[in-house]
Parts: sequence; structure tokens; C-alpha cells
Amino acid sequence: MSNPVYVAIDTPLLDDALNLVRKVKAHVGGVKLGLEFFCANGHHGVHEVQKLGLPIFLDLKLHDIPNTVAKAMQAINTLEPAIVTIHASGGRAMMEDAKAAAGIHTKVVGVTVLTSLDDHDLSRVGVADAPDAQVARLAALAQEAGLDGIVCSGHEVKSARKAWKDGFFVVPGLRPAGASTADQKRIVTPRQARDDGASILVIGRPITKAEDPDAAARAIVGTL
Repeated sequence: MSNPVYVAIDTPLLDDALNLVRKVKAHVGGVKLGLEFFCANGHHGVHEVQKLGLPIFLDLKLHDIPNTVAKAMQAINTLEPAIVTIHASGGRAMMEDAKAAAGIHTKVVGVTVLTSLDDHDLSRVGVADAPDAQVARLAALAQEAGLDGIVCSGHEVKSARKAWKDGFFVVPGLRPAGASTADQKRIVTPRQARDDGASILVIGRPITKAEDPDAAARAIVGTL
């Protein structure tokens, strides 16, 4: 993949999203559209962004009983997304059904531990292990279920890549050196994540909130 940077468009406003993509499309490899955008704009919004010519990553984090997730996956197949997320914690059967229902050109990746969570947060929801151990467990389950890969933080991608050599690894929560961490807790720089084996680098606010988003995207790509 020539450019691993996917810009995260986290806005419910279609015009704002389109304007952002137009500004940065020369220096990013794709667009990540999350729940905020999808709930506000649905299929129409995705189609409008697709017209700008970049691959689409639908970060929907589907998590329900296997049949429901499979039907949801079928419902978005007409969008032909390059990547779709589901929650690996939904279990093997759910992941198997999601992958079976996905379009032939869509990579299905399992979200392991959100980058906004740390040891304390996991403990509060009943997970005794540290994030790296939980990621390893869910990554192994995702591989068994036939998924293409996982979503994990830059702290875990090196060990995940070592255990799953042909896996596809999406790393969010990235911040260039000196940038604000905001609500992210387990962050690394884009260069470190890439060096450690990330397939896709998801970068939002350091690009979208910059005074010059195009220059910010170009600078980040220049560090890889």
C-alpha cells in the first residue's frame, strides 16, 4: 500500500466532511467514516465521499448477535467499503458470520481494545488482564474466525504482527510528536506504528483540526 494514512472524518456534517476530504485527498490513502458520520448521513453520505476517489473505511464497530451482524454487513455491501470494523469481543461465531456476509473486496477487522481504554478501564468492565494480553487473546480469536485482521493501538501492533504475520493491522489513536493526546490513552507516533507493522494508520484531529489540513497530512506522510 503506497500511502497507509487514512484520515478520520468524525463529523455529522456532510459538507464539512466533503470539504475536508477535498483538502487532503492528495496526501492520504483513504477515508475513515465512523458512526457519527454514518448515523447522520447513511448510504448517501458514503456515496458522496466515494465520488472523491479514495477508498472508504467504514468504522461501524458492529457488535450484536451473529445473525444481526451478518445482516448489517449485507446491508452495507452495496457501498463496497475497503474496510469494515466489528468488535472482536462479539465472539467467534459473530466474526465468522460477519466475514462470510462481507463483500469479496471488503476487509473485515476486529476491534480489540479501544485506544481510549487503559488497565483501570478494563478492570472496571471485568477484564482482569492488561490491554496487551486482551489484544493478544482477541487477535487470536479473530484469526481463528477468519477475519482479515484487527484494530489495536500502536503499543500492541508489533507483538500482534509477530503472532499473525499475514494479518492486516489497523492502528488508530496516533499522534505526531508534540501533538495533544486528547482522549487517547495508548498512543504512539505514526512512524513508530508503521515501523512496528501497522497496515493502516488512522489519523483524525492532527489533520482535520489543523489550520492547514493538507499541510498537516503531507507532513505526517513525510515522516513515514
